Amino acid sequence: MDQGRGLAPDPPGRPGRARLPGPDRLVPRHRGRRLRPRQKRGALTGPSPVDRGKPGSKIHVLSDRGGLPLSVAASAANVNDALALKALVRAIPAIRSRRGPRRRRPAKLHADKAYDQADLRRWLRDRGIAARIARKGVESSEKLGRHRWVIERTIAWLTGYRRLTLRYERNASHFLAFITLAATLTCYKKLTKLTT
Repeated sequence: MDQGRGLAPDPPGRPGRARLPGPDRLVPRHRGRRLRPRQKRGALTGPSPVDRGKPGSKIHVLSDRGGLPLSVAASAANVNDALALKALVRAIPAIRSRRGPRRRRPAKLHADKAYDQADLRRWLRDRGIAARIARKGVESSEKLGRHRWVIERTIAWLTGYRRLTLRYERNASHFLAFITLAATLTCYKKLTKLTT
């Protein structure tokens, strides 16, 4: 506005159309980059059955008897736990032994009622792993609690890292990398306490 409270004349030259982002711009134009507000996307997310259907992820952990995480995985929140067991057992690293070859499998495996499936028991038996899986409708949850607290404590150690309490990453490989990093730090902290 000018001094006389009127509109000032147009500046010389007309304003042109704003340039669209291109390969020489900071942000390339892709369909997947545009996310609407409150829209969560990303691989390994699904409606959570315990949180009013909100999209989320689930952390799967296989640990030793002391609670050290041996292998970790992530899946969508609505995926059955039993589907992750084979991948977790296959991902156990080789453990050096004082005599004999490196061990790649545990002697026995404790699991809760979510893993009570005949094909999983058969798969573990074929690999020489004794399955101690609670049976649905037969064993009480009180007896299971003697072994379950170990893995619950391990998951509590992992979710103690703020980055894993909520899933911030849309990229599933980044989320899995943070889970692996948390498991590595947990092992390092616990093993340094044992050696000192």
